[in-house]
Amino acid sequence: MNFAVRKRRAPSIIIVSLVDILTILLIFFVVSTTFKKDQPEVQINLPESKTATKAPAELEHAIVTVDETDAVKLDGQSIEVNELEGAVRNLSPTKKASLALQADKKASFGTIVKVMDA
Repeated sequence: MNFAVRKRRAPSIIIVSLVDILTILLIFFVVSTTFKKDQPEVQINLPESKTATKAPAELEHAIVTVDETDAVKLDGQSIEVNELEGAVRNLSPTKKASLALQADKKASFGTIVKVMDA
């Protein structure tokens, strides 16, 4: 019997579908990254709210921060609560329009109320 000898092809990896998958992954990671505005480096543990709505991020606003030791900072610079009103008045007109308050969970409520009253 004379059998026909078949030549085996060298195994190869078909990479067309692999390139498609890698392209889709690349697009996903590029789209899913967020670009945030740099904020002062103060380590605070913010409380979470289930009903609050997020304000638009493109508005430029001043940030008042109260950390767990009740230290008050305006745009990253330490300030006393009684000096806060004058410092807010001296801000640029674009930042005066909106003022954000970030308070740590462990900050005393009395300090937060004083900051809100200033």
